[in-house]
Amino acid sequence: MIGRRLAKIREMGAAEIAWRGKTAARTLLDRARMRVAAPRWSRTDLLAALAPLPELSAVRTALTAHRWDEAHRELTKHFAQAPRRFVISPRSKPALVGRVRQEFPDAARHAARRADRIVAGEYDVLGYRGLRFDQADLPASAARPYLPARPALPALPDWQWDPVLDRRPPRSFWSTVPYLDPACGDHKVIWELNRHQHWLALGRAFWLTGDRRYRERCLTELESWLQANPPLTGVNWASMLELAFRSLSWLWAIQLFADLETGDRSPWLVDLLVGLDRQLTQIERNLSQYFSPNTHLLGEALALYVVGRALPEFASSARRATTGRAILLQEIDRQIAADGGHCERSTHYHRYTLDFYALALIVARQTNDQAVGRFEEAVARLGTAARLLADDRGRVPHIGDDDAGALTPMTGREPDDLRDSLAIAAALVNRPELQIERAPEEALWLVGATAGLEPSTLSPPPCSGELPQTGYYVSRAGGSHLVIDGGPHGYQNGGHAHADALSLTWAVNGAPLLIDPGTACYTTDAALRDRMRSTALHNTLTIDNRSQSLPRGPFHWSHVANGQVHRWRTDQGFDYFDGSHDGYRPIEHRRRVLATHADLVVVADFVAGSDPHTAAVHWHLDPRWTVQFRARGAVFTRAGNRHDRVGLSVPGGIVDRFTGDVETGLGWCSPAYGRVEPTTTVRVRNDATAPFWMVSVFDLDPGNPVADVDWVPVWAEAGTLNHATAIRITRATSVDHVLFAEPSSADGPLWRVGDVETDARMLMYRASVGRPLACVASVDATTARTKNLELLNREPIVKASPCAASPVS
Repeated sequence: MIGRRLAKIREMGAAEIAWRGKTAARTLLDRARMRVAAPRWSRTDLLAALAPLPELSAVRTALTAHRWDEAHRELTKHFAQAPRRFVISPRSKPALVGRVRQEFPDAARHAARRADRIVAGEYDVLGYRGLRFDQADLPASAARPYLPARPALPALPDWQWDPVLDRRPPRSFWSTVPYLDPACGDHKVIWELNRHQHWLALGRAFWLTGDRRYRERCLTELESWLQANPPLTGVNWASMLELAFRSLSWLWAIQLFADLETGDRSPWLVDLLVGLDRQLTQIERNLSQYFSPNTHLLGEALALYVVGRALPEFASSARRATTGRAILLQEIDRQIAADGGHCERSTHYHRYTLDFYALALIVARQTNDQAVGRFEEAVARLGTAARLLADDRGRVPHIGDDDAGALTPMTGREPDDLRDSLAIAAALVNRPELQIERAPEEALWLVGATAGLEPSTLSPPPCSGELPQTGYYVSRAGGSHLVIDGGPHGYQNGGHAHADALSLTWAVNGAPLLIDPGTACYTTDAALRDRMRSTALHNTLTIDNRSQSLPRGPFHWSHVANGQVHRWRTDQGFDYFDGSHDGYRPIEHRRRVLATHADLVVVADFVAGSDPHTAAVHWHLDPRWTVQFRARGAVFTRAGNRHDRVGLSVPGGIVDRFTGDVETGLGWCSPAYGRVEPTTTVRVRNDATAPFWMVSVFDLDPGNPVADVDWVPVWAEAGTLNHATAIRITRATSVDHVLFAEPSSADGPLWRVGDVETDARMLMYRASVGRPLACVASVDATTARTKNLELLNREPIVKASPCAASPVS
């Protein structure tokens, strides 16, 4: 441990050492002060925090005289009349409410149902539904005697308790709270409630229904939170990202609840501004520049920038906005790859990043900031990648970590539903092709009542494509959406990566079929954490029951797989992927994927090496599919749609099924953080001496199902091929041959499969009744022929609309 720390220090530059030293010294000083006198909230602090703006003179006069109620009234009047600098403002309420009610007639009822549950003390947190956080007795040191009593509301939260595990962290100085220790509970559960993002749901209901109970609930929770969380004390001060999310929620609360027509029994705006300024100061002093310079740093910078620009009432706002802007701008090229993908290789964190920059862009435009152009560039790049990764319903597969959180969960959207994020991006950068279907309600709340969210004609879905820097390759056609992971393991320490090199996910007819089983947890169960991100829990191959990448703690790795993509081809009728990784070095795993549109998906895995090995290919199904086994394969069906039928056939190996299996850990999935549910895993296992092949064939055409798959020999002169294999797919109305080959030199002689000679690296040809050669697909072929026919002049496998910018193989 000491040696590792010393090595880490030696790797630090002078700037990092100086930053860490300054931050550590300030933290030690704060801790020493806390031992002398416990920090407390003080309304008098607001006077020094305010900027010397003429329009705040009445507020300052009232604060100087300790007339808190008067200061509150003046602040309410000020915010109600101030120009709009955020996504909403009190002045935008009539127009926005009118458009929401017009376009979404059921919005008020839906908002009231969600808000009523919150008022009753029931919270949807991460993957948990209806959690109750019963408030415990607060210690005397947390009390604020100057607060007037309010009528008791049901089930005010205990802000430092995890009701799932019934545990709580110590109420100690923020930097000493061991929040990663499962003995303290799941910090994610505690923090998610303390983000106060459910206040957006209360505000939505208040605006749409006019019911003051929702406003009252928020203001009462604000007082409760301040009582339970004095400055720098406890788990809710330990993460700067959590302070950032909470600060943004409090900014929303100002705009939603600063209401001149509603009488208040306490000066809640004074209290909120005191707390907001103190939290922003804490973020400034402890930015994740070197601790978690990923989406953590982005979220912290976002809060500084957005609140700094939206609230010039604070004296520190200009400095904070400058700091936040600088970080957001510098991280565009650090965290967003040239292809638009986020470098953490997690679809969940990609959506987070898109939402971050969309909010920054909205505020930059509202406040005429110089950063508009660069933020537009970031939103356009992220949005383009997100649209490719999303299927035609706007859903993205759960690749990498997914903690089920969101930036603005106004309407309770599912975390993997990108329709609102894409609609917002489409409107912001005038890219209507990013939008899927009608813009959801949440998009209106973000871009405003007058924004154009309904393009005259929605664009067709994108064609197959690639994100070569991020490493995702997407085959899509006719409702099929296949995503292959061929990229690097992760970003920096790979904290949110999984051991999923060459894994794939697949949705058929808009329904997920082959899934990434998810995340489950971060720190509360180390064995579960490691299992859910292991190779066996992904749709790829294991060798000797090993994982390609080996974890070291919840967010680090001791051994990682390095991936390489050799070929990606996309054509009107098929897509082809060829990649490898060295996670089992010196053994190499190489995977080819051939997807013929609306017809077949052939996955061929090659194990290069020597000696006997046990290889296993895992296929993890969405729980909504059922499995029926047959000789050398299975049939997957989904209730409710007769077209949802997919066959699986293999030319060899042992096919097993696992559902909720405790011994192997197979047959489980985590649809959202905190939830683990049984599903079905199909495993194809083979004991052989390397080098050897394993092939899985999936068929989609109900009129031409696969009956059998067999190996067929590949003939070539000695030394001309590094490796090759071929299969014959016997179907109801055709016979298909598929060849995969890797020549030992670029200009080697031909090889032969059946009656066909070719130099192709991939070749598929079909014979059907009355048509001895029905169609052909090839990759890197200069010739493919029989004695009587030249195959390369034949028609493609499937006629499809041409894709602009899709290279023809």
